[in-house]
Amino acid sequence: MATPPALPADSPRLAQSLYQGAAGIALVHIERAHNGKGSWQSAHGWVTAAARAGVSAADDSGLHFGAPALAYVLHTAGADGITRYGSALANLDQHVTALTHRRVDAALARIDSGALPDFAEYDLLHGLTGIGAHLLQHAPGADALGRVLGYLVSLTAPMRFEGTVLPGWWVPHDPRLRRSPDFPGGHANLGIAHGITGPLALFAQALRRGVTVDGQHEAIDTICTWLDTWRQNADLGVWWPQWITREELRTGRPKQRGPLRPSWCYGTPGLARAQQLAAVATHDTARQQIAESALAWCLSDPAQLARITDGSLCHGWAGLHQTAWRAAQDARTPEIRKCLPYITGRLVRSVRAGPQEEGEQERHNPGTTDSDGLLEGAAGLALALQTVADAGSPISAWDAFLLIN
Repeated sequence: MATPPALPADSPRLAQSLYQGAAGIALVHIERAHNGKGSWQSAHGWVTAAARAGVSAADDSGLHFGAPALAYVLHTAGADGITRYGSALANLDQHVTALTHRRVDAALARIDSGALPDFAEYDLLHGLTGIGAHLLQHAPGADALGRVLGYLVSLTAPMRFEGTVLPGWWVPHDPRLRRSPDFPGGHANLGIAHGITGPLALFAQALRRGVTVDGQHEAIDTICTWLDTWRQNADLGVWWPQWITREELRTGRPKQRGPLRPSWCYGTPGLARAQQLAAVATHDTARQQIAESALAWCLSDPAQLARITDGSLCHGWAGLHQTAWRAAQDARTPEIRKCLPYITGRLVRSVRAGPQEEGEQERHNPGTTDSDGLLEGAAGLALALQTVADAGSPISAWDAFLLIN
């Protein structure tokens, strides 16, 4: 990640991806430049690489691709109060604002038509929740943010589709965006990356910062009630299924038998952090206790931790650590903080681990990542390690794109 590579001939647009391209890697160098461990020249090299093939402001642009992604990155460069990329940001911000209004208009028209949404309309990675996360961090007073929040309030209203009452965020596809026989009629996703806890986290973060729209409190309550409905009790704690199918909605019972990988994207960490944020924002101490206890359990449960197979932000040690570290700052009790030394050790060890270590003969090395990218690669791992090394909040607040901060 020292020098930006040439653009891949088969996918030049990849550079402007926060998820896996130069835009995401630029965040590492920006954070290092902020804390004096890197140079602004290096950071600028990656910013330049991200924009080299042009920047898309098309309607498929979101927090992880195109104008919103580049705007997010450039705004982090000015987190220390020094203006950087001023003219570029002015141009990008105009495009992001116009894009946001177009996408909200399209989403509201879809609601009026009675059709179901898809992930790309509302989720954190590609949808309006992600754009809202960017606006909340960098333009909290913008009308565009108010429209995003208003749309997400509408998303929480139940809808009747083909004779069945469904939550408004029900999608017609499976978690991999396919029409699958395993998901007849689609599903409702609970995860923070693609599911309803993404909007919940955005609502909560906005409320904590004094940004509200009509119906926001009720929307928080609607989502939390849904999560309460599907919360499962185990001997040592509580957990939530990753998604709900039509059959599970009909029977009221999830097929998932227990907690799976403790990941930011789909697992207890992301779900619990979103609910903790909502509880803090609404002064609901009972809900906060439930969320924090669930997170502390997954952080200390060997069976759950054994499911982690890489070091990434999305579903590995980096994401687990960063989410837990942020949650510990708001926690009412020290239980989450007590778990951090072990999680930190596993994060650091994952970088040093070699193949076949710890008797993992048939498993992917838990320290490896498959790319240099931010969400599933080495860039995200490097940023989480920077949090450990600095023992303080990132100057750039880079992790706001995860909606945990």
